[in-house]
Amino acid sequence: MATNVLETNVLVLNKLWQVIDVCSVKRALCLLYLRHAQVVVKEGGSFYTFGFEDWRDFSQKNIQDGNFINTISYRLKVPQVIILMLYDKLPPRRVKFTRKNIYRRDNNTCQYCGRKLRTEELNLDHVIPLSRGGKNTWENVVCSCISCNMRKGNRTLEEAGMKLIRKPKKPNWKTFIKSSFPANPNWKDWKEFLDMAYWNVELEEDK
Repeated sequence: MATNVLETNVLVLNKLWQVIDVCSVKRALCLLYLRHAQVVVKEGGSFYTFGFEDWRDFSQKNIQDGNFINTISYRLKVPQVIILMLYDKLPPRRVKFTRKNIYRRDNNTCQYCGRKLRTEELNLDHVIPLSRGGKNTWENVVCSCISCNMRKGNRTLEEAGMKLIRKPKKPNWKTFIKSSFPANPNWKDWKEFLDMAYWNVELEEDK
């Protein structure tokens, strides 16, 4: 069971068929098994939903298509879109301020030297150090390689003689969700939901 497949993205819809999030394949399969969600598939211009048992059977009949996860007794197709069975709300459209999401916003690229590195080779840096009055916000935290982080230390950019390659800012929720497309080889399965009319409505910024 390949770890990288389990960590790829699945589009999540609420029960009203509105896009609300993305989750990992691992999370999607857990929701499917617990009967909290169903897989959505489009065939011949129509949408079909599958519970866990139906999805298992569907996987055996379509053994040649898409990515699969091998279990002890059967193969299971990797879902691309799931719909939640009970949740009918649209949660606040904001990107959580987490280490993972900062790396994702900055594309695992040091914002000082421009090198793209593995996560374990990166760190986070406060542009204005906390000890100098800086805050723990989207606008003041950037992805940094370890060497640039050590070089800058507890100094401002001017004091360290360094520059940012891009001014940090809070990511837009829509852009952040769509940035998952390159990581999903079947992102076209998402497009119809992302192109629905509500998706193009301008969202109010968090205050």
